[in-house]
Amino acid sequence: MTTVLRANDIHSFYGKSHILHGVSLEVNEGEIVAVLGRNGAGKTTTVRSLIGLTPPRQGSVEIFGKDTTRWPAHRIAGLGVGYVPEGRKIFGSLTVLENLKVPQARPGQWTLDRVLELFPRLNERRSQLGRQLSGGEQEMLSIARPLLLNPRIMLLDEPSQGLAPLIVREVMKVVQRMRQEGLSVLLIEQNAPLCLSIADRAYILDDGKVVYSGKAADLAKDTELVNKLAGASSKGATPSHAANAPQPAVN
Repeated sequence: MTTVLRANDIHSFYGKSHILHGVSLEVNEGEIVAVLGRNGAGKTTTVRSLIGLTPPRQGSVEIFGKDTTRWPAHRIAGLGVGYVPEGRKIFGSLTVLENLKVPQARPGQWTLDRVLELFPRLNERRSQLGRQLSGGEQEMLSIARPLLLNPRIMLLDEPSQGLAPLIVREVMKVVQRMRQEGLSVLLIEQNAPLCLSIADRAYILDDGKVVYSGKAADLAKDTELVNKLAGASSKGATPSHAANAPQPAVN
């Protein structure tokens, strides 16, 4: 199995504050990998370190076999790395369609028509301003936008944050659809039960360190460990609910 992203013993700082203490993880081709942990565990710093926004001071990052540890974020994105930041970060004064056209689309399977097909709500609201959308619609827009760059891997930071359970399930179905279309996914989440139900493997961070690494299905069975280390959230659905949810069709 080909490894598309690997972090090896990374240490990251904000000023003098030492946030990540030797984090190592990897994502293989076609996998959904979950990174779980409580608030302040270092999840967002991890994803920022991987994509060059908070470069690690020690350790290394490899993406598609290239050492990207000291690369700027735009160069990493150019490799085929899509990023959905925490808090959505859409343009409220632009329409849905204008938001989608902000990144220069790259050739590939994800065209504007296909993205709007995947997100029918956005298609219905294509002329509305970003600030007029619901929280769930804004999250969908923030996921749809980098898809037009036709990435090979997507990194999503807390996509379920602040969303109603029904919308969370819709977002997770979209994540599953990405994998079905051949994308690798790194999913930073607090909604542990639902996240583990769709992930292949999982890591738990605590105080900037990896304290669990293994199969997501095995972790999902250990509810005591999930509650203790991952700050499990019950919003959304239990693993069994998510597993029984209808899967989106692949065209």
